[in-house]
Amino acid sequence: MKIAHIASQRGISMIELLVALAISSFLLLGISQIYLDNQRNHLFQQSQSTNLEGSRFITLVLDEYLGKAGYRRDPAQSLESAFPQKGENADCMAFAKGAVIVPTKDALGICLRYQPLVSGEADCQGDASKAFDDSKPFKAAPDSALITLAIKYAPNTELHQGSITCKNLNATAPGTMEIMSGVADMRLQFGFGSKDMYEKKLTEGSGRFADASSWTANSGPIRAVRYSILLASQENQRSGASSIYDQWIAKSSVAAKSRLTANDKNRIYHVSSSTQTIRNLMP
Repeated sequence: MKIAHIASQRGISMIELLVALAISSFLLLGISQIYLDNQRNHLFQQSQSTNLEGSRFITLVLDEYLGKAGYRRDPAQSLESAFPQKGENADCMAFAKGAVIVPTKDALGICLRYQPLVSGEADCQGDASKAFDDSKPFKAAPDSALITLAIKYAPNTELHQGSITCKNLNATAPGTMEIMSGVADMRLQFGFGSKDMYEKKLTEGSGRFADASSWTANSGPIRAVRYSILLASQENQRSGASSIYDQWIAKSSVAAKSRLTANDKNRIYHVSSSTQTIRNLMP
């Protein structure tokens, strides 16, 4: 009886083992695919979140400084008196008397100037402006306290390492400060024209705005600034095409298109845009 009982017991057959292995393989493949999809989705969301935060930050900073351009402590002081003529330098084009915004020498940024609200007001580098008597609220600041900033785009072949920088040209020891990185490209347009901006069209052929590179000393004072910034993630964060990238490339210059196309490397993009009227120049 004992021998017959042992003989009747059976193990797992080869077919059953192969079926079990096949089912396990399908399960592992499915789990692996879910993991990879979740990882890609996480990287995409993380990169897009970084771009969105960068967009909010740089818009806030640029709009704040554009809002300060042309500020005078004494509203009755004329623009010509508050902002004297200043020749061009390595960073900026020449400021005419009363002008508060000009493009940088390479047309990749803006130079703007304003009076500080209080003595020792911090600039974009965190340094204090030159001291003056601010005991009276509507007393004009002296020329020595004037703040002149050069805010510009610094390109990089690694698109996510391009940056927006700022420099106080009136600082005791001017230095360049990086405001934000992750900037793949930047476009600037100015609304400019005669002293009375409503007297005639500011530009020819493109409404009331023209590219920063077309501005000259004879163009007239800049009354408004329009900027668009292309933010980029690190490489290999995107699978497939990007409509944002395609639309940006379609309107890019030859040089910008070549640089962006050569260094796209499947990045995730976001565009931040704003148009700011220089309110301190308005009547």
